[in-house]
Amino acid sequence: MPREDATRWNSRYITETGLRAKSPLQFLLDNVHILPKNGLALDIAMGAGRNAEVLINHGLEVIGIDISFEGVLLAKTKHPKLHAIVADLANFQIPRLKFDVITNFYYLQRSILEGLHLLTKPGGIIMIETLTRKMKTIHPDTPEDFLLHENELPGYFNESWQIIKYQEGWRQNELGKKKAVASIIAKYLP
Repeated sequence: MPREDATRWNSRYITETGLRAKSPLQFLLDNVHILPKNGLALDIAMGAGRNAEVLINHGLEVIGIDISFEGVLLAKTKHPKLHAIVADLANFQIPRLKFDVITNFYYLQRSILEGLHLLTKPGGIIMIETLTRKMKTIHPDTPEDFLLHENELPGYFNESWQIIKYQEGWRQNELGKKKAVASIIAKYLP
């Protein structure tokens, strides 16, 4: 599956001009003011760097990881300051650095969620948005492993975390289509 994922995403970045030019995620834009203005950020499954750009412009040093060589190449070309890694996150050990900010948008790997405390500095901020199982009502073929259960996301954040914002429900994407998402911002306070 990882090789097929890389091939599929590489092909999409080569052929879909709109994918390369996507705007940053609205959830990030609406909440960037919560993030520190300096420090080290990790952008998990960064794609072509649309959200990494926001983090860099906010003053953060950014490490971005994605399975797609083409996506990483686009991101690195647009953002020379970006530290970019091509890797299959399912088989990659994220460097055990301590990050001030970690973003994870529309990529669900539960083992990463379970280990966020190992990657986050005290006082660090996590920002996550991903799809929920309600998406199956409009896209029944979506694999369940890629979708959160209702109220699952806050369960990854124990008493060592302060949940700053949590929301779950239907929203419109950039194309005006409906999507069912869960979004969280949490601060690590061990």
